[in-house]
Amino acid sequence: MAEIIKAVIYGIVEGITEWLPVSSTGHMILLEKIMPMDVSGEFWNMFLVVVQLGAILAVVLMFWNKIFPFRLNQRNKIDWDIMELWGKILVACIPAGVVGVVFGDWLDEHLYNFWIVAVMLITVGFIFLVVESLNKGNKPVICSTSELTWEVAFIIGLFQLVAAVFPGTSRSGATIVGALLIGVSRSVAAEFTFYLAIPVMFGASFLKLLGFGLSFTRQELSILLMGMAVSFAVSVLVIRFLMGYIRKHDFKAFGWYRIILGAVVLLYFGFLN
Repeated sequence: MAEIIKAVIYGIVEGITEWLPVSSTGHMILLEKIMPMDVSGEFWNMFLVVVQLGAILAVVLMFWNKIFPFRLNQRNKIDWDIMELWGKILVACIPAGVVGVVFGDWLDEHLYNFWIVAVMLITVGFIFLVVESLNKGNKPVICSTSELTWEVAFIIGLFQLVAAVFPGTSRSGATIVGALLIGVSRSVAAEFTFYLAIPVMFGASFLKLLGFGLSFTRQELSILLMGMAVSFAVSVLVIRFLMGYIRKHDFKAFGWYRIILGAVVLLYFGFLN
């Protein structure tokens, strides 16, 4: 029962931090230290990735009409605009996907540490503050996902690559910053970031499950399903909040939060632990 309660807490943290540009890795590394799970190392490494499936299912549910290209009630009509959007999503995912498959284990072994996480939390936090200050008063060039070009999609994908290499960057934080820098509106930047997560997280989860195998104990399966279910429910609320928030506010608050969290990670792991 204690591990199930921990799974609920991890699901809550995952559901919140996966979509806000504050780095789910930074929060998970803190939570793992404060409240470790009594599970095998192999299961834990798999859980941290596969629990994200719940968050992804929330995106699929909430944006279904914008991402599902087959209109079954219209004689199987295909929406080619959505098909083109998926092409751009896949193009944007190529850089991070290739690096993740080829160098994923090496990156986890050499860069997954609190120093890198803290530095990237603080660095990207400052970048948010600078970018939002530079963008103040400027009108975005791209105000809908249909206006995203193939070139813009690929550039955003290059920023996603930074998050794939350096933990603590935040996948959503990196792609949003990249999108803002090239004139994409906040709402479109956030929405496209949600879409990019679908193939990235499904792919990462598939690889982790493949590596772990499907021989779960009853407790392990209960922990995984509970974490996914909670991350799904929380993600629905957080995505709705974020899309409403950015209509009236910029991302500076998240920048300051990242800087404070990075300082906490440095203080806790560098000096108090």
